[in-house]
This record gives sequence, structure tokens and C-alpha cells, in this order.
Amino acid sequence: MKNILITLIVLLFVATSCNDEFLERYPLDSITAETFWNTENDLSVYNNSLYNLARNDLNVPIMMGHDEGFNSNFLSIWYLDEMSDNATSVHPRHNFYAQIRAGKHIATVNPDNYGYRGWNFVRAINIGLANYGKAKVTDAIRNRYVGEARLFRGWFYADKVSKYGDVPYIEKELNTESEELFAARTPRVQAMDKIFDDLAFAAKNLPDSWGDGGAPGRLNRWCALLVQARVCLFEGTWRKYHGIPGGQKFLETAAAASKELIEKGPYKIFTTGNPNKDYNSYMQALNLSGNPEVMYWRKYTLGVITNHVQSYFEYHGGATRDFVEDYLCTDGLPISLSKLYKGDGKIEDSFENRDPRMRQTILHPSDVSVYKYHLNDGRAYPRLNGMAGGRISNTGYHVIKNYNADDMIGKAFNTAESPAITLRLAEGLLIYAEAQAELGKISQGDLDMSINKLRDRVKMPHLKLDNIPVDPKYVAEGISPVLAEIRRERRIELFNEGFRYDDLRRWKRGAKLKIKSLGLAMDASQKERYKGFVVRLYKDPVNGKEYLEPYAGSDFADPVFEETKHYLWPIPLNILAQNPAIKQNPGW
Repeated sequence: MKNILITLIVLLFVATSCNDEFLERYPLDSITAETFWNTENDLSVYNNSLYNLARNDLNVPIMMGHDEGFNSNFLSIWYLDEMSDNATSVHPRHNFYAQIRAGKHIATVNPDNYGYRGWNFVRAINIGLANYGKAKVTDAIRNRYVGEARLFRGWFYADKVSKYGDVPYIEKELNTESEELFAARTPRVQAMDKIFDDLAFAAKNLPDSWGDGGAPGRLNRWCALLVQARVCLFEGTWRKYHGIPGGQKFLETAAAASKELIEKGPYKIFTTGNPNKDYNSYMQALNLSGNPEVMYWRKYTLGVITNHVQSYFEYHGGATRDFVEDYLCTDGLPISLSKLYKGDGKIEDSFENRDPRMRQTILHPSDVSVYKYHLNDGRAYPRLNGMAGGRISNTGYHVIKNYNADDMIGKAFNTAESPAITLRLAEGLLIYAEAQAELGKISQGDLDMSINKLRDRVKMPHLKLDNIPVDPKYVAEGISPVLAEIRRERRIELFNEGFRYDDLRRWKRGAKLKIKSLGLAMDASQKERYKGFVVRLYKDPVNGKEYLEPYAGSDFADPVFEETKHYLWPIPLNILAQNPAIKQNPGW
């Protein structure tokens, strides 16, 4: 009933906010645009409608969670890494992700998933901003809700800028005659200045707490700081590596915002002192209320809103060899330098003497019963395409970071309650370290308050500024060894949380997407072990070994990435037909 009321309210203002007919004689027994904006409760109820709109990840992909019911088969934060070199897809319903990963997507007639859409969200925000001033409340109270709306607007537009560059930036309510409807896009630099101001206002004016006890309620000032840091890190590094002036301001803001969150915020890294469970144990919990690390999350509750994502996660093909090889050994060294590395002859060898996060992210064959994997079916895993029964993978690296069998066993369709973490402190730590390194200011103290806090959770050796390993894998990238290690830490810690594809784009490392995704090593003994598998094999020209090649024989077998084209997404053709002034992005 609450969601119905919220929807009716936002539809009312979208439909009637310009109506001055009937001599302004307003009905005394109904809500109107002219009589609504009076109390703090009015502002709160209106902004609730913004949260309701933001639940639609297809249109507003900023507070990503899982879609409801059948749509959780292709809309979830857990699928986004399939667009990158971290993971693969194994079902046609995930072809959208595989197409982007392979550079085989095209300019479609209508907007893509997570793409050039959701503009009704901006309209609703701008209507609110035009009316908050009418409420009979103090400026401090009013600015909480103004800040909330501006946080949403800045966050939404930052996503659009990241994908399309120039954007149609709108700051007021439009009507059918508004000239902005037929205007060119606002240049990226100008749009980002407005986004910067929106996020700065939110980070200053939102309350430290809304008094919700850590429940998945409203975004607070600490959340605004993390969003500000995230957006500014993206833009600062994009400008640095894509040759656009002005990145310094954004990097400095990313560092300052994340530092304030770390030093003054109420959050801390979750740990019970168990390095073999603490990384993923809370990722699998159904209720995250009170978790000290989780800043904002999407809650799913039977009878309110549910999903089916645990079951549909079988469409995720698995982690890639390249990702798995990035886990350090327990001596803090990469596999290319460590004497502790046992090789990849069989999957069990890969786990030996590795960062404990690996075994909490990828299914070890001995942990099948621990996780009650695939409804506790009792089969041996990994299981590859072609093998009879069970949950299959086309890489052999089944992902269990968020796996919760109890959210499937005995439950009917669309009654699952697995939550989605939108914001957590760990990201803030990683942003701070990266921003400081990009600014050339990184110190041992910076590493100790960021990267090393994450390593402490899993009892990994600290990253020491005077003893940074030089991984041959990253020497050719032209970045400092410390920055390479910070990027590695980000990849490992935030795996399957939807960051990798955007990271590669902002670092201008799209060339990594031209490298084939591979899986397990397959010598004669492993071919016998996985008898019946149909995944084709690829012979590594360096070590001469054969590996699973998940996309061989498909449209995605030979990935491409054009430097002048693929960093941005194409504008939909129907948008160009409606307004030719928008113009297509380069190469499309």
C-alpha cells in the first residue's frame, strides 16, 4: 500500500505540476501540487518516491540490487562482472553482458539495459527541487531533502556520463515545448561540474544518521561521501588516462571524501577474527542490519519484495583464469614471484598457499558440502558444460562469494530474500589508497589505514611501501608497482560487485578485453576427471598448456576493443531520430 501511495504522489506531480487551471480552487479533500509541500513529512514522502523509482535498476542503475521474479535472471548487480575479464556468461539470457565484454554490441533502436533511459527519474527529482522551498521547515531540515535529491541526480548523471560522455543535463522540469528537448548534449566537462556541485551539497547537508538504526532506509551523509568519492575517482582517473584536463580536482576530492568517511564515519571492517570465513560470511547473510561495514543495502522480504537471483546465478559462467591468477600467495607475492605457488595442474593446486579470499570467492572441491552447493545435490564439483546434472560452469571456477543454498532449498519461485550490498566501507578504503597513489602522495600510513585493513581481515601480509613486489604481469602497463598492487587489491576485494568493467574503462585498459577469457587447465588427467565436458580448449602459447576456452565457437570467441569507440556506449537510434542534435558517439 505504501508503494502505491508513493507512486500516486509522484505521478500526481509529474502530471499536474504545471496546471494552473480552475482559478486555483484546490480541492480540500485531496492532494494537489499546490497544497502538498508544507511539512517535513511531505518532503520525506515525496523523496520516498525517488527511492521507489531507483529500485528499477534497468532504468536507474545506481543503487544496484536484484530485480524481482523472472527478471532476476538478467538484472542483478552480481552479473555485471560478466562484462569484464573477471567472469563469463553461460546462458543466452546473459548475451547482453557477453556482447559488451567481446565488443560485439551495436547501436540498438531502443535503449540498452542500464543505458540511455530513466529520464523520468531526473524529472521527478527536478520537480521536487522546484518545490521543497515551499515547505514550512527550517533550512537545515529542508536541505536534508534537497541534498537527498541532489545526491540522486548527481549519481544518476555520473553513470550516464561514464557511459555516454556528453549528456542531456537538465536541471528543471520540462514541458512538451521546452527547447532543451531538441538541444545538443551538454559537454562532459560542463556536466561533471554540475554533478560535482550536486554531490558536494549532498555530502555537506545530509544528516549523519536518519535514526533508522542501520536498516536499509535513507542514504545518509556517509553514503553521500562514498558516492562522491566513487564518482570523483572515476572522473579523475578517466581524465588522467584519457587526456582530459582537470582531473586533479576530482582525485583530491575522492581522497578527501574517502578519508573523512574512514576517519570520522561510524563504520568499520567486519571481522570476527576468522580469516577463512569473515570475507564472505556476511556476503551470504539474508539480513545485514547492524553490520558495521555495510553502509547501504537492498533488503528483500517475503510478502514485500523478493527475488530469484540465487537460482538464476547459474547463468553466470564462472570466474576466469586471469582473475584467479591475480590472487597473491600467502607470502604477499604474486604467483609469478612466489615459491609457494603450486601451479594450476588441477584446481586444488591453485588454492594452495593463496589469499584466503580466493577460497571464499571460488568453490573449492572440498567445500561442496560446506556450502550445500547446488541444493546440496551431493555431486562432485566443478562441473563443466556437457557433464550430466548439477550446476555447470564454462570455466570451472564456480563463484560462491554470495552463494546461499538456504535461500533456495525448499523455497518456491520468487520467494528468495538474498540482499544486495550497494555501499560498503571496503570500497572507501580502496578509493582512498588509489586516489592518493594517483596524486603521487601515497604513504605507508595511507596503506595502513586502507589496503592493510582489508588484508588484516584475512591475515595477509601488509603491503609495504619500501618493499613493493614488481609483478611481471603489470610491468608493461606503465604504472608504478604500488598502483598495480592497489588495483589488484581492488579487483580481488570487489569481485562480483560490478566495478571491474568501469575500472578498465577509466584506466584506459580496454585492451584487456581483447584477451580471451579462459578457465581450468586441462591435461590428460583433468580431461578424464571432467569426462563429458564439451568446452573447447585453447593452447597457451607461453606455457604450452591447454585451458578451457568458454566462448570458443560462439559469437564472442574473438573479442575486439576499438580504442576510439568502445570506451563509450552508442546512442540508441530512436533517440537520434527524435533529436538529431544529440549526435552519435565516435565509431558507432
